[in-house]
Amino acid sequence: MRILCFALVLLGFWSCYAPERNCEKFQTGTFIFESIINDKIQTTTFYRSAELEIEQYQGTIDSASIRWVNPCECILTKINPENNQEKRPLKIRILRTTADTYTFEYSYVNQPGNSQRGTATKISETWKPSLPQKP
Repeated sequence: MRILCFALVLLGFWSCYAPERNCEKFQTGTFIFESIINDKIQTTTFYRSAELEIEQYQGTIDSASIRWVNPCECILTKINPENNQEKRPLKIRILRTTADTYTFEYSYVNQPGNSQRGTATKISETWKPSLPQKP
């Protein structure tokens, strides 16, 4: 009987747990995101301001407008899409935050069932791009 009471109390505390979500801290700044593509770690650096997100990946820079739906969800729309796939807006939802990272879920706006997760690390409040040098 004691074990049952202890289990119920423990379950009550566990069900009240809510992950920390200090989303406002991650709405602007410079971030890095690492992902595994074809068994290699690929790093993306991106800068986010109130209205714009600029991404640098493998020497290519791309930009998107950003619209915050609420403090923890935003919609990214590429500014100069090169094909129909890039014209589709991307929805990002921050699930959990720590001191300098946030875990997020992202998917195309009309395909919420195909969401992916990732973790981004905030490295700065400002942006200093390392653009390729012209010869």
